[in-house]
Amino acid sequence: MRVAAARYAIGMPPDFDAFAAHQRRLLGDAAAQGARIAVLPEYLALELAATFDDRVRVDTIASLAAVQRYRDDWLTLFAGLARDTGMHIVAGSFLVDIGGGRYRNRSDIFSPDGGHGWQDKLQLTGFEKKTGVIEPGDALKVFDLGDVRAGIAICYDIEFPLPARTQWDAGARLLLVPSCTDTAAGATRVRVGCLARALENRCFVAQSVTAGDAPWTPILDVNTGSAGLFAPMDAGFPADGVLVETGNADVWAIADLDVEALEAARLDAQVDNDRDWVGQARPALARAVLSSFD
Repeated sequence: MRVAAARYAIGMPPDFDAFAAHQRRLLGDAAAQGARIAVLPEYLALELAATFDDRVRVDTIASLAAVQRYRDDWLTLFAGLARDTGMHIVAGSFLVDIGGGRYRNRSDIFSPDGGHGWQDKLQLTGFEKKTGVIEPGDALKVFDLGDVRAGIAICYDIEFPLPARTQWDAGARLLLVPSCTDTAAGATRVRVGCLARALENRCFVAQSVTAGDAPWTPILDVNTGSAGLFAPMDAGFPADGVLVETGNADVWAIADLDVEALEAARLDAQVDNDRDWVGQARPALARAVLSSFD
């Protein structure tokens, strides 16, 4: 099962047709390299704010409202690309108007047979809270992608272990992470979160990122980090957990993931973080006590 995660350079499409043509080229390239699952980055839809005038581009709230006109076109585009390429596609994220001037950061996933699902972001960053109009999702999902069951964790969400563990308990052995970070610290946090979730759950993680500068928008102004695919740091996998990461000139991080080998590796495991997880719930560990020195 070949998985591709994009290091996506933010551009300024003049209209939706130009945006769509770019997605066709990008995803067509991943499919030509044999990918069966492709992951695009968080906030991808906000690249479409470039199609409006400067007054809208520089205003976060106006940008969120303006891109809603493309929602139906967005769904049609990626549904068609999933069908045409034969890939499952995680189309980054789209800030969806849910009424009352409120939005949810939604990651749509499309299957080659016409299926469509989504995962809303569960934990909001400081930036998202400060907008005053973005709210967290209220459901945690997994998706059957044929060769693997997968969950989506949008950027900040991958920094929290319990939802990822719940997805693992529901059968997810692959976590798909659309992300967007504007500082080196943010990029490090999300990357460390990906590595930690792979370690804890003995699963694969695929992270997509935004790249480059977009001074025309306060939302996608600066972008950092590398796309990558990660595995548990144990027998049969890289010691640092990194299967592949993009360099500055790369668009796709692509790797073959063997879920059967992942499960079989338990027989020779050096540690059993996934199975030993329940040890954290022992009553003696429910509360730390202040201990005196002898």
